[in-house]
Parts: sequence; C-alpha cells; structure tokens
Amino acid sequence: MYKLENLNYLYQDLEPYIDTHTMGLHYNKHAKKYLDNLNELLVENNFLFDVSIENLAKNINNYNFKNKDDILFNLGGVLNHNLYFKCMSKNKSKVEGILKKDLIEKYGSIKDFINEFINISLKLKGSGYTFLEVDNDDLVIKNYTNQDNPIFSNNIPIFTVDLWEHAYYLNYYNDKKNYLDNFFEIADFSYANNLYSKIKNNFRY
Repeated sequence: MYKLENLNYLYQDLEPYIDTHTMGLHYNKHAKKYLDNLNELLVENNFLFDVSIENLAKNINNYNFKNKDDILFNLGGVLNHNLYFKCMSKNKSKVEGILKKDLIEKYGSIKDFINEFINISLKLKGSGYTFLEVDNDDLVIKNYTNQDNPIFSNNIPIFTVDLWEHAYYLNYYNDKKNYLDNFFEIADFSYANNLYSKIKNNFRY
C-alpha cells in the first residue's frame, strides 16, 4: 500500500508562519485520511500497488475501478499534500537554475512571478490549490478546485500552495492574502528547481 511521505522538517519548524498545531493536524489527520481512504478503495478494487502513485494518477483511465470518483478525490488529496509539504521548509530555498531563467523570461522577475501566483490564488473560489505546472513545455500558474491535480490532465505540477482552510485557518482565519504572503516566507523551491531541470531533459512520469 502507499505510505505517507516523511516531512523534511519538524512540525514546529515553520513557526511563526504556520503553527505547530496546524502542521501536526494537517499531516497526521488531513493528509493521512486521504491516504487511508485511497488505500482502502484500492484494496477493494484488488489493486496490486505495483506502480508509483504518480503513474497511477497519470494512467487512471486505464483502470476499471469501482467508485472511481472517490478514488480520484483521495488520490488527488494524497498527491496535492505530498507536493505542498515539499514546497515549504525552515531553510527557505530560492528559485534557481533553469526554472529561475524561464520564470524571469515569462514574468519579468521572480518577485513579479510571486505576485502573479498570489493574485491568481486569490481568485480561487472555495477550496483547492494553486499550482505552478508544466503544460506542453510552458510554465503555467493555475487554480484547481477541491483535490484536482494537473497530473490528471497529463501536466506536471512542480510547486503548489494549499488553499483549503484547514491549511491556514488557525493562524490567519479568513485572511487568505496574509496566509499567502507568509507562505512565501517559508516557500522552498528546491524540489521545483530539481524537477523542472529533469523535465527540461525530457523527464515524464
């Protein structure tokens, strides 16, 4: 069965931007619940767990699953949380390499990219995520509702922020803008830098 990915930091390491209690709940309750639900649904479908979770998502239409909508929802929940947790750390890592070059080429500067990311995030209605994704070799900032994920559209997500209220409500109540501004105080682009470099060298899931 699929397992919960380990965090690269302690729950308290993101203080004061995200409090210890929120991180503990987010990881041990919310993220784990999606994983438990997904594993249970896949077992009911006699799934062999013989491919990576990313490959399962990419090839989901090749499977004749019962309760496919429930599987997609929980699968997205696992993938989205896995990526979100990778996009933060106590040792803030900046945009570098080919990703930095291409973002500056498209948005003018990294500051302008971040401002655009926040502006698009604020347009999301309800719960969901904002992603930086690769779509046909183009870098795109896009909102996804609920637990949808770019992989389901054959795109590659490289960076995301969780906009479900459980990600920030204890710290910021309904002030999403304040949450987003502070998220970029702990944003870690090391995973995005590495993955984007691989993508430019023809990596695909």
